[in-house]
Amino acid sequence: MTQADLARLTDPLAQASILIVDDEPGMRNFLVKTLRPLCQRVDEAENTEAARACLDAQQYDVMILDNIMPGQKGLDWLAEQRSAGGFTDTILITAYADLQTAIDALRAGASDFVLKPFRSNQILNALRRCIETARLKRENMLLRRELETVGLGRRRRRELIGESAAIGRVRDLLGRVQGLMTPVLITGASGTGKEVAARHLHAHSPRADGPFVPVQCGAIPADMIEYELFGHAPGAVPGAPAGREGLLASAQGGTVFFDEISELSPNAQTALLRVLEDGRIRPLGTERLVQLDVRFAMSSSRSLTDAVAQGRFREDLLFRINVVEIEMPPLCERDTDVLELAELFLGELAAQMQLPPLELTAPVKSALLRHGWPGNIRELRNFIERSLIFGSFPLDTLAPAPPPSGITPLEEVERREILQALEALGGNRSEAARQLGVSRKTIDRKCAAWGL
Repeated sequence: MTQADLARLTDPLAQASILIVDDEPGMRNFLVKTLRPLCQRVDEAENTEAARACLDAQQYDVMILDNIMPGQKGLDWLAEQRSAGGFTDTILITAYADLQTAIDALRAGASDFVLKPFRSNQILNALRRCIETARLKRENMLLRRELETVGLGRRRRRELIGESAAIGRVRDLLGRVQGLMTPVLITGASGTGKEVAARHLHAHSPRADGPFVPVQCGAIPADMIEYELFGHAPGAVPGAPAGREGLLASAQGGTVFFDEISELSPNAQTALLRVLEDGRIRPLGTERLVQLDVRFAMSSSRSLTDAVAQGRFREDLLFRINVVEIEMPPLCERDTDVLELAELFLGELAAQMQLPPLELTAPVKSALLRHGWPGNIRELRNFIERSLIFGSFPLDTLAPAPPPSGITPLEEVERREILQALEALGGNRSEAARQLGVSRKTIDRKCAAWGL
């Protein structure tokens, strides 16, 4: 790959869609020729009516808007669009500039202001600034929201940890669908890492550079979830005079993860079904549909089939999201992954809390492997955090070791299993050896020792 190709891929304009609104054919032609080789999509409109039709059909990253046009002025039309819930970032271009025009442009919601005549590098720099500023604002909003819902110092992992066969099967399934738009339903008990699986899917998909937007369905009040998901126009929500972009629109080009989707209210389920079917949303208080480009992942620790039978979940929504179901295994079925996760939590939490690290000795490892972990990974993490705080592992809180009198000698266990296999297989020593995973000579030697 050449340096020019690399620069093209890292240019903010490379994935941008731009709408040019100007009544002068020469200016539109100049902008189209300048932008089309650099941008993913460039459309043009000769007036505000044509621009409105383009915005109804397509979502744009930036609109380049001329101010002085026949009929309605660009600034007046932009103010109308903003009041109706339009969120497209706008660069105003005009040949007639004064302080009042600049103030009016900012009040109308323009992101930047470029004077005619301008050179190609001026408009390109303005576009890059606009796209980068919008990206930073969106990331800041999502990060602040994640801090509010997760808590300070908690890392959100993007990779599944462990080498067990159970987690290997999950990785394989995620790998099969990572490049598709198909919705994925991740099920499993609480604490098994469903959100980590969704983040793993996103991080390994072509959408990895886009946002990952988690929606905690049970944490948002039922009467507010549609405002949160779809956004709203100014004044559409009591106490919110400014308009707001919804969580779904903020995930453009990325992945939306609905955690515990069974907690969605009936109205939100109906609205989500419409979004999944046509890929568009309507911010509340507006008349404009916004086209989405997002991947959907969902999780549930409860049986959605039971929720349907109880009338708490829409059956048609279940059919729509349950195209690919991936079940997360409980920690007790992940073999020695518990030790790898424990080592990971020890290092992370010790550094975070500035406490001395602890060593996983052989007795501690044995106790961790023996415990059933009904709370799964979350229980393990809490156990490690508690151990670091008190400076030792509270093994008495885990499943107790069996009493010495209850331990069966290995030779007796071996004898019982071999004899049961021979009895079940009618004395066929070769088949018994194959099913037990030992050699025929081992079976013959043991039988000779037992006088058989």
